[in-house]
Amino acid sequence: MNDYWYNLTTGQVEHGAKSSWKHLLGPYKSHDEAARALERVEQRNEEWDADHDDA
Repeated sequence: MNDYWYNLTTGQVEHGAKSSWKHLLGPYKSHDEAARALERVEQRNEEWDADHDDA
């Protein structure tokens, strides 16, 4: 169990999925990667929006 998860409810990183799946983003390979989960979500949303602006 070397996976890290970002908990959307608490804003904390969990080592191993300890909370309900509906509150978690992941898995991530490191604590730092999980801690930046919301940044990654925002980046992907912006990329998706840019790709679909032309549609």
